[in-house]
Amino acid sequence: MKAETINTTELPLLAFSEIPEAQADAKEITALVKTSGTITGYQLSDGSVVDKAEGVALARQGQIAGVGIATNKGTEYLKSLPDVIEANNLGSLPTISNSSNE
Repeated sequence: MKAETINTTELPLLAFSEIPEAQADAKEITALVKTSGTITGYQLSDGSVVDKAEGVALARQGQIAGVGIATNKGTEYLKSLPDVIEANNLGSLPTISNSSNE
């Protein structure tokens, strides 16, 4: 029996449960909103701040560019689409506090 071969260039994409197609006027994520070190939302390029669930819903509708949807322990969240530019990875973005909602 022959072992199944996995193309290693596709491995990063396996982490996504969904990769929505972004609309031409889609916003980008410019900062992460954190509460006690945990990502609770996203600041978008138009200055608006959305919680994690709303961010996932907007991405699913094609309104946020450069992200896919991943799931961890039953919770959906946004993850940067893999490319060679480190600066656009969500983990490289600045963080803002969620103090206005606490």
